[in-house]
Amino acid sequence: MARNVLGGELESCSTDPLTGFYRNGCCDTGGEDAGVHTVCVRLTEEFLEFSRQVGNDLSTPRPEYGFAGLRPGDQWCLCAPRWAEALAAGRAPEVVLEATHARTVEWVDLKDLRQHAAEPRE
Repeated sequence: MARNVLGGELESCSTDPLTGFYRNGCCDTGGEDAGVHTVCVRLTEEFLEFSRQVGNDLSTPRPEYGFAGLRPGDQWCLCAPRWAEALAAGRAPEVVLEATHARTVEWVDLKDLRQHAAEPRE
């Protein structure tokens, strides 16, 4: 079983919208995941705008790919290098640590992830 950045079992990030490189709801990764989709984030309008500005529009629906578009509050498996880029720009979204894959710390310091930890949903 995959581990999260806290050392526990990797929890699901989101099934609505369905996320993950493998589209199984988890930020699991493997050799074929070149983008390293390991950071479970809770999206904000600020981050979605930042992502659009750097060439990755996550808000616009793309029905031809079965993608409805993302909204603030959605949880999504984000690429670790993109989260690091957003952090450097001061636009990093909150992180759901229990659902963030342990490999994320190869790109991002755990201290930074903890500083952006999302509050649990009720």
